[in-house]
Amino acid sequence: MSDTAPPLPSTISQQAREFVQMASQFGGMPEMPKHDADTQDWLDWVAGMDERMIMGLDARASKSPMEQTQFEIDGALTYVLTPESVTDSSSAPIYIDIHGGALTCGAGEACVLLAKVNIDLMELPVITWAPDYRMPPLHPYPVGLDDLVAVYRKALDEREPRDIMVHGSSAGGNLAAALLLRAKDEGLPMPAALVLATPEIDLTESGDSFITNDELDYGISSVMEANLLYANGHDLTDPYVSPIFGDLGGFPPTFLFTGTRDLLLSNTVLMHRALRRAGVAAWLHIWEAMAHGGFGGNSPEDQDMRREVTGFVRHHLRLT
Repeated sequence: MSDTAPPLPSTISQQAREFVQMASQFGGMPEMPKHDADTQDWLDWVAGMDERMIMGLDARASKSPMEQTQFEIDGALTYVLTPESVTDSSSAPIYIDIHGGALTCGAGEACVLLAKVNIDLMELPVITWAPDYRMPPLHPYPVGLDDLVAVYRKALDEREPRDIMVHGSSAGGNLAAALLLRAKDEGLPMPAALVLATPEIDLTESGDSFITNDELDYGISSVMEANLLYANGHDLTDPYVSPIFGDLGGFPPTFLFTGTRDLLLSNTVLMHRALRRAGVAAWLHIWEAMAHGGFGGNSPEDQDMRREVTGFVRHHLRLT
């Protein structure tokens, strides 16, 4: 958030205000290379971003005992996290948690920590699959999406569709929706439901909030260079690249959330309207003054968000 940004409103909690003030001191996302920069420049930038993510997530990630295993499909890992609350790992629902990170970051340890943060927030008797899908600069589109389709097919081999949930945050929201478009086109059944957390659903960045919230969101700024790197020469309006341009008919019930200071507010709002036009049951929640990524997990606003998402998941996975 810049020095010229309006002050925070009195309508948010003290915890939220303190988090914003602290987070604003970090200066937001470091400037990324141009999309056609040397591969090493991108690898160095990604390494720096992953280090920042790990430092920020380590304190928030669940310390509750859980079993961690992994499996590999065609060169891509998926981490499997099973909390102690799961009494029967052969029948518990599978929660596919697709991480964010500007389509370039969040691999390895960061992937695991992001999943553990969500596990701790929701405290649900589900098995979390955290796909460590491959990303640019070494693996641009469609490699990561292919990885996720393979993971979803494996989940369908192990569970009925009604026992599978797909969750995507930020860039992971893009891939979650693209995954369901691919699954539908390939004749695969839809999961029980979909959660899209401030999804980077339109890589053209044409929404209004990319202008209005540019000086308000202290967490991120335009990631167009990463979008172009990811797309690898494909049109940014290709539905598998920007799912908002796809045929969303037949999608499962979908929960979307964002904040009024989120750079991706327009992406989330427009995706909600597109889903509703397609006849999909979709719920949109917008939190006051929240930027991309929330208020650190401990504010009353974060607790409200946690209750809403958890209630949605419990209902659609038929969890008591």
